[in-house]
Order: sequence, then C-alpha cells, then structure tokens
Amino acid sequence: MILKKVTTINFRNLVKQDINLNKNTNIFIGDNAQGKTNILESIYFLALTKSYRTNDANLIRKDETFTKVKGEVRDNGIFKSLSVEIKDSIKKAKINNNDVNKISDYITNLNVILVSPEDINILQGTPADRRNFLNIELSQLSKNYIKKYNEFNKILKIRNNYLKMLYNSSNPDRRYLDSLTENLIEREIDIYQERKRFIDLINSNVSKIYEDIMRIKNFRIEYETNVDFDNFETEHLKERLKKKYNASLNKEIENGMTLYGPHRDELRFLFNDDDIKIYGSQGQQKVAIIALKLSEIKIFKDLTGSNPIILLDDIFSDLDLKTRNKLIDFIPDDIQVIITSNDTKGINRKFLDTAKIFKVVKGNIVEKVGNNNAK
Repeated sequence: MILKKVTTINFRNLVKQDINLNKNTNIFIGDNAQGKTNILESIYFLALTKSYRTNDANLIRKDETFTKVKGEVRDNGIFKSLSVEIKDSIKKAKINNNDVNKISDYITNLNVILVSPEDINILQGTPADRRNFLNIELSQLSKNYIKKYNEFNKILKIRNNYLKMLYNSSNPDRRYLDSLTENLIEREIDIYQERKRFIDLINSNVSKIYEDIMRIKNFRIEYETNVDFDNFETEHLKERLKKKYNASLNKEIENGMTLYGPHRDELRFLFNDDDIKIYGSQGQQKVAIIALKLSEIKIFKDLTGSNPIILLDDIFSDLDLKTRNKLIDFIPDDIQVIITSNDTKGINRKFLDTAKIFKVVKGNIVEKVGNNNAK
C-alpha cells in the first residue's frame, strides 16, 4: 500500500497543500510548532477519519468553516481516491468520489501504523487507553470487528439504561433484559476472539524485537478479561458469559450498569513476569511501545495482503544511535515510511538514501530540491 499524494485543505495550521510522496521514505523537517506533526495527523485522519490528538472541531483551521483531506492510494496495483471532510459538524467520507454511508465501510482502505510520543499512554495511561489501541488497530484489520464493536456499544448503552430502570421498578421484567443480554453476548464473542487472536499475533513478533533492542528476554503482552475463560472457543465463551450475567444480575441492577464484558478488558506489559509499567525504566517502557508498533507490520501484511504505511512522529530525538539503528532494522525496505523530525542529523542512512525531504515553515511545505533520490 502506497500513499502517492495527500491534499490538505484548512487542516490545523496547514494552508492548502498538495504533497506528492514517494514510495520509500518521506521526511518532513522543521522547527517545533511549524506543522510537521499536523501532516502525519492529516494522513491518520484520512485513514481513520479521526485525530489521535484532539477532537474534530480542533482540526479546522482558525477562521475557517470546514476541513478536508484527500489522498491517492495504490494498493496491489489498484488506484483509489479517498477523502474525509468535516463541515457544519458533519463528517463525510468518500471513496472514488462516492459517498460512504458508514464510516465502518470506509476504514481499512488506508492502513497506517503510527509511532508517536503520545503512544506512551498505551502503557502508562488508563485501561481505556489500552482498549482504544486495540479498537483502532483491529478496526483497520477487520470490518467484522468494527461492525460488531459498534453494535456492542449500542446494545450496551440500551442495557445500561434498562438496568437503571429495573432498579427503580417494583415489578422488574427480565424478559427484555434477557433479550438484550443475549444480543450483547453474541457481539462480545466476536470481540473477545478477535482481540485474543490479535494479541497472540503480537506476542509471536514482539518478544524477539524487544530482546534484540534491549537484551531483555520474555517480553510479552497479556490480555486480561474480567470474566474467567478457559479458552476462547465460541460455545465456552457463550456459556461463561451467560453464567456470569445470571449470577451478577442483582449487582448490575444495583449499580445500574453492565459490569462484565470486553468494555472492561485490560492489557499488561510484562518482561520476565514483571509489570513493565511498575518496574521498567522510562527507556524500557518507550522501547516496549515502539516494539509493539513494529510487531504489527507483519500482522497487517499477513492479514490484509498489503504493507501498512508507517508514520514516525519525531521519535528519533529521544533515542540513542544504537537503539535507533536496531529499531530501523525491523522496518522492511519495501514499505512506505513518513517521518517528522527537527532535522535529518539523527535519521539513519537507510532512510535518507531513498528519501524525499520536505521543509515545513508556518504551515507551508516546500520540497527540498537535490535531496530526492527515490520517486
């Protein structure tokens, strides 16, 4: 998968830009607060229809009424144009100039793996941050996942409201609740299975990456549910979930909410059975997250048949030369990489030799002549 061109209109501080990218490496350099990260954010927005940094309203350039990002993508010889627009608080996505009615039908057309300083929140942040990571990555990999997850959230909201009603009812009717629970379980099974498969695939790659970089063995990610399962087979999941909801009925009515399910999942980052969030140094934690993201490259290629696009947001300045070089070794040569940095000094020759370099100043992007070796 290659992003050949991206056009931004009123996106953040960027003036209207038409950026032609090469198939190898693209480097955007400039001082802080000039708009480098906004370029990566616009590509992320084009792929996932949302920002990883802020809400939709803040994406619109000051004193403007709308924002739009367009892109031209080549995927296994097939060309397609994508666009996402926000106007009057309404978001519209298009594929080949045709409106897409559901965002869930749009996502997966441009797959990106972002590595940014904010990623440390996956490890240091709340369980919701870790679930959000799972949801974003799996939404790019599986149309079934995003469909089931959206359905799950709708049913969960209805079930929670009905549990509140039951608490205030003198004669509660369980039949409707049982129907909601049955429909909830049906979606939960898919979510559990897809999350478990994804984490298993991550663990098949991430330990080697982390060991090669940090010389620490047995790094892994543990998927924790708040319902005890012996396995993730469909019938077993269904049986355990039914028992848990039946046994917890009074407790859930008293609390007015669904207390068990994938909306309470957690991830733990471990090396040698120690929680890296507690026992790991800042450097060990940072590399753990980068290793996590790099381990996804093979997963995306295996499951979709195409390489994802790698977005590296100013990650080189905080890493020593040895660590940088080891990380870069895990990025395939045939993958498109888009990098932001203050300058090119800390960027590995592997990237520079095939790079198209752009200078960013106050939201304006200028291609640097004489530094473009790959087209």
